[in-house]
Amino acid sequence: MFYEFRTYTCAPGKLPAALKRFETVTLGLFDKHRIQRITPVFTVAVGDDNTQLKYVLQWQSHEERDRAWAAFRADPEWQKALADTDKDGPLVQKISNELLAAAPFSLK
Repeated sequence: MFYEFRTYTCAPGKLPAALKRFETVTLGLFDKHRIQRITPVFTVAVGDDNTQLKYVLQWQSHEERDRAWAAFRADPEWQKALADTDKDGPLVQKISNELLAAAPFSLK
């Protein structure tokens, strides 16, 4: 098992719209494609970049992750939502992710 820490850096002024898309479209598609989010969706309350949203996913294998993300990206509902919400310019400027392994002592 491993974890995926994802950070979305939004275009200036676009964080509220990105959060709305996440709430109204993305989370439902995560359920549909069995993408397991194990944390809340976070925004930066205090820090250097308050244009970011962050969350952590949990995966059983890299194959599971690859299949789920491919299905998510190809989903017509996602394609439509992305086109609709990005019509005046992309909401998200950068997506970064880190694949993390839990330190053995922390799994107790």
